[in-house]
Amino acid sequence: MNLKIALLGGDGIGPEVLAQAVKCLRAIEETFNHQFTYKEAPVGAVAISNDGKALPKETLQLCKDSDAVLFGAIGELEYDNNPEARIRPEQGLLKLRKELGLFASIRPVKVFPILAKNSVLPEKIITGTDFVIYRELTGGIYYGEKTLSEDGTVASDLCEYSEKEISRIAHLAFKAAKKRRGRLTLVDKANVLETSRLWRKVVTEISDSYPEVHFECLFIDNIVVQLMTNPTQFDVILTENMFGDILTSQGSVVIGSMGLLPSASVGNENAMFSPFHGSYPQAKGKNIANPVASIFSTVLMLQHFGLYEEANAVAAAIQKSFIKKVTTTDILGSGKYGTDYVGDFIAANIVDADEDPNINDENIGLGRSTII
Repeated sequence: MNLKIALLGGDGIGPEVLAQAVKCLRAIEETFNHQFTYKEAPVGAVAISNDGKALPKETLQLCKDSDAVLFGAIGELEYDNNPEARIRPEQGLLKLRKELGLFASIRPVKVFPILAKNSVLPEKIITGTDFVIYRELTGGIYYGEKTLSEDGTVASDLCEYSEKEISRIAHLAFKAAKKRRGRLTLVDKANVLETSRLWRKVVTEISDSYPEVHFECLFIDNIVVQLMTNPTQFDVILTENMFGDILTSQGSVVIGSMGLLPSASVGNENAMFSPFHGSYPQAKGKNIANPVASIFSTVLMLQHFGLYEEANAVAAAIQKSFIKKVTTTDILGSGKYGTDYVGDFIAANIVDADEDPNINDENIGLGRSTII
């Protein structure tokens, strides 16, 4: 298969972890006889410093012309600490999602037995955790009208959703639940918010079309507790933009590190794949950032294009790095290996399944659990 892949390293550790993902894709090319072409472009703070725009038009066009986008991370402390900044790195990511029509964010959260002790939660609580969050990505409060009074003392952010925006991601989530364990949980705040009441109405109606899926609704304040006390009960979680942002970060607490979780952002025509950790500017250039989430994002990308054997090969190589404890310091307590070494190890262990009798269904379970 020939694929054109746009590489948007972004800020902080983004370029470093993205480089490791590309190493693994090059190994896939060689092992499975594919041809991927890569082209880099700036976004975020680095783009602002170049020409004053968080998303240059050339970067956007490259993404539109590519088969897929691999994204690193976005954000810099100088903007985080300056509430007066009118142009922010994150605006580039928000605009990119909107322009590419990436309305659905799919974020799997799976606990690997070998890493269970890495969580701050008791092992007996998290063992067996395997759920995926479907987060609406181009609507809601992040994209609503924002106002600030002339004297700077009153601000507002509009949260707005339409039936169309809700129904298109709801159908994706229900279809995913059918392929998984047949459970879907809608997260909202319908006892307070009008937008949540619309979400509940629309999704409840759609649930009638999926009688094989057990459907339930939970308030956001309830599920944040449930995820800490009984995360194994969840299969597919569906929610709006801001709640999804919160819950996916909480998922990293369940498994013990943000450096492990990938995400796919998909629309009708375009798709972007990335880790969902931040830019971690304090670690920039120190070769200590965990590249696994970025490498896992290539698993989602390969699945997206139907390359399931290739996706399983990457997942199995990652699993091998856990078994051999070739990890960065944030997991398994190892400070021996850096970002580059971990990426090299995983890339070097990507093999055809026929060549490695140690690859089995248990090792590559993540691959099947995240198919869109």
